[in-house]
Amino acid sequence: MTSLSLTRVKIWRTVARQLHGVVPCWICREPVLLEDATLEHILPLVDGGSSHIENLAISHSACNHARHAKPASRVG
Repeated sequence: MTSLSLTRVKIWRTVARQLHGVVPCWICREPVLLEDATLEHILPLVDGGSSHIENLAISHSACNHARHAKPASRVG
């Protein structure tokens, strides 16, 4: 397991303890199961964000990927 995977599990478990077992997705606010949890950078790395715990949040894998999906370029 990578250190980022361990961080994801640690953050998920901490939030679950604090919120009585319910971990909301940072994007859609619906509950996230540990198996579907990903780490989301609140301020993206490309915009100067960091991977410090203060800049990380739990989100669904699908929400995380949809947030970062690039729109298809239009051919004129």
